[in-house]
This record gives sequence, structure tokens and C-alpha cells, in this order.
Amino acid sequence: MKNLENKVAVITGGNSGIGYAAAKRLKESGARVIITGRRKDALETAAKELNVTGLLADQSKVSDIEHLAEEVKAQFGKVDILLINAGITKFSTIEQIEESRFDEMMNVNFKGAYFTLSRFIPLLNEGASVIMLSSTSATISPQSASVYAASKAALNAVVKIAALELASKKIRVNAVSPGPVATEIMNKIGLDETLEGQLLQSIPAGRMGKPEEVASMIHYLAGEEASFVTGANFLVDGGQSI
Repeated sequence: MKNLENKVAVITGGNSGIGYAAAKRLKESGARVIITGRRKDALETAAKELNVTGLLADQSKVSDIEHLAEEVKAQFGKVDILLINAGITKFSTIEQIEESRFDEMMNVNFKGAYFTLSRFIPLLNEGASVIMLSSTSATISPQSASVYAASKAALNAVVKIAALELASKKIRVNAVSPGPVATEIMNKIGLDETLEGQLLQSIPAGRMGKPEEVASMIHYLAGEEASFVTGANFLVDGGQSI
């Protein structure tokens, strides 16, 4: 069902994982999709596979975000759906964290997400939907993930305030918080069989999530069916945060 016909959707970090699945779902629903990424080859490959527009941008750099907003405005005009999805995960105890690792995560996950929202507000149509990808880490307090969890908790606070600030423009702002999802990022953080077993024990559903399942929630929030939903945080985690 093409319920997003001709809607313009921007998805940051759309070249892999949940962003890729969301781009595919929104494209199938009729949206004109733009994905971003900071890896040129991966972005070009994903854009070709999805038959969408790919624009190179590093979410940790405000100058890239501002250039991205200018490019989107020049090529597409206004935006109806903004999915702020790009993020990174790295682990360290509070005692051992290095400043460079702290800055890297905060610059992408919080500062970058914040300024993506900030710089795209002038491009948002009345009735637009903004979706920020958060995480259950902001809820369940995982050890060795304090900075990642803090960056996502900060996003959750911004979602509520943005929902209030943008309500007069009929722009909705919501968060989607996935639990453990089988994506490329899991391999990057070194998830071995032992860790995976421990992880699965924490999920009542007894399995990892799929990117497509998170994309379904994003698709719902992007459309008119969710026109009365704003300032909310949706957990897609198999019950992990219960």
C-alpha cells in the first residue's frame, strides 16, 4: 500500500542496518527517499540497490549537516519525513573511558542528531514526521555502555521538547528505541557466541530483533495513521526493558 506517495523522506545513516530497512520500507510505500552516510562506497552501493538518492554526509560534523540540508532543499524542496538514524556504539567502563571515545559517540549520537533536527526544521512541511532512533540502552542501564546510553537518553529528552516546540507547525516528533537487533553493528562491536547467549537471556521474546521489525514501527510513525502521536518513545525490544 503506497500510503507515502510522493512524500520526501530523509534518512541519516541509511546505507546499512535499520536505516537501510527503513529506506526500503518507505520507498515501497511510495516515498521519495534520500539516504545519507559517511562511507562513500557503502552509500553508493546502498543507494543503487534501493533505487534512492544517496548524499554523502558525516553526522558528527555540523558543516556536513548544513551542507546536506542545502542539498536536500535544492534537489527536493521540502521534507515530509526525517529519520535521524545514524549512530555508533563503543564500549568502555566509566573508569577507563578515553576522552576521544566519549567525544566520538557524543558527536555522532547526540550533537549530530541534535543539529540534524535543528538545521532541517526550516525544511519540514506542515504535518511532517520526525523520528529519532534511540535505544533501550537509555532505559536498561547496560554496564560499559554509559556514554552510548547517555547519548540516547539525551535524545529522548530532546524528542519531548521538540514535540512541544514544533506542535504549532503540526510537526510530530517521536523516538523509536530498538533492543538488540541483528545488524552489521553487532559484528562491529564483537558479539561472539558467549555474549550473544547472555544477550538472548535478557530478551523475553528469546531472539534478536530484525531490522525490518523496527522499520515497521518507523513506517507507522511516518504516516497519517500516527497523526495523533507525538512526543512518544516506542520500545521495539522483545520485552528486554520490562
